[in-house]
Amino acid sequence: MQVFKVQGMSCGHCVRAITQVLQGKDPAATVQVDLAAKEVAVESCLSNDEVIGLISEEGYAVQLA
Repeated sequence: MQVFKVQGMSCGHCVRAITQVLQGKDPAATVQVDLAAKEVAVESCLSNDEVIGLISEEGYAVQLA
């Protein structure tokens, strides 16, 4: 499982948007969002760069934690 720092998340819509975009590319992905810590933990066959790219496309600033 890889953890990413994601700026700009503040609500349930953010959680759904990030989860849906990642599971859209990898339906088996496990996505755990911690709004308070501004972190997203992802277990997926996607590369770190792919995860960063997908979350960035949703409008969030993201980097490896």
